[in-house]
Amino acid sequence: MNEHWPANHPPETPSLEGRRKLWREKYAQKDAEAGIEVDDDFEPFSQINDMFTRAFWDDTIRSKKTDAFFNGHRVAANPRKAEGFRQRDLALRNAAWAVSNVISSRGMSEGKREGFQAPIEEGGPVAPEKIEIDDLDRHTGEIKRIAKLFGADLVGVTDYDERWHYSKRVDTRDFSEVDSELPEGLSSVIVMGHAMDHDLVATYPSALAGAATGMEYSHEVAIVVQLVTYIRNLGYNAVGSMNDTALVIPYAVKAGLGEYGRNQMVITPEFGPRVRFSKIFTDMPIAHDRPQPKGARAFCDICTKCADACPPKALPFGPPESGGENQSTIRGVKKWSANCEKCFGYWAAMGTDCAICMRVCPFNRPYDGWKDQLFLKLAYSRFRKLALWWDNKSSRAERVKPKVWWGNFK
Repeated sequence: MNEHWPANHPPETPSLEGRRKLWREKYAQKDAEAGIEVDDDFEPFSQINDMFTRAFWDDTIRSKKTDAFFNGHRVAANPRKAEGFRQRDLALRNAAWAVSNVISSRGMSEGKREGFQAPIEEGGPVAPEKIEIDDLDRHTGEIKRIAKLFGADLVGVTDYDERWHYSKRVDTRDFSEVDSELPEGLSSVIVMGHAMDHDLVATYPSALAGAATGMEYSHEVAIVVQLVTYIRNLGYNAVGSMNDTALVIPYAVKAGLGEYGRNQMVITPEFGPRVRFSKIFTDMPIAHDRPQPKGARAFCDICTKCADACPPKALPFGPPESGGENQSTIRGVKKWSANCEKCFGYWAAMGTDCAICMRVCPFNRPYDGWKDQLFLKLAYSRFRKLALWWDNKSSRAERVKPKVWWGNFK
């Protein structure tokens, strides 16, 4: 039996209960290492229920404001007098998104929004001859070095895990569900982290801060295409992916890049939550990394700064719970889950993305000085309450006014 169902749809697909049993047997130890808690009622997520996808077909979500939100990321049509939302702020945000928009738009006639509702198409063929890999660890190190040469800030590798793949993807022509197919034989996932600009993130909430998001989407699509092309030229199959095809957070955690936090983000030791992730599915032999929990989860247990600061109160205050009540939350995974409707409703009202939860997170630091490094050691230790107290006494999380950011050019 091909272990990559349901993404590859073999002739005889086991029932959901049968798949749950196989998943429990196959992933129990790996889940324990990663701190992933999967319940007996787990089921893969269909992308049709993703909040951004629902904004196009769900009448309870879609509105003139949500349409304006998406349209406004291509043309700065509605600048405001409010600081951080003026024409140059919107212009910078949209310019930051430009490269990603070019790639995501090229398959729209086929119902494929590449990088978001479909994998990134790579036109070049796979080389007919595979390079010989006689030292797996050295080869893995080379791949990670090449990924960082292209611009990735973090790189980890894990096994192909069909649970986190969308059961269906979306045809963007009519927002119907279609099969989420990938080539046969994919066995590994290369996960790359892309750090967002610290100074721009400090200006959230603002359209100016949205440039930090757009820049990393544009950066990562270029990096993904470059690394995919490199691997295919080595003679192995590779498929590039951003938000499409599979949930990236569990892959990033399994690849050892960080831990899942209360703010619904991966908390990394290097950049805190200020990271976007992309992934490449491949059949190339490559060594897998292991999860590396350091203590961020335990810190989030005692910290509610993200939930306290969330304007629409979309983030949870209590312990992790099994999701499923919210249509845009995967069923059967015990974790912190946001109220996606409240969150995106606030985005639409502002006309730009909000990441206040990222800005105020105590792990959101540049880590270029001894004080920040000392904080991290304390936060990962039994002295985490002292670290939280120290952070509460600091001005680190205060919002930087957009005019201050622009003034730094003088």
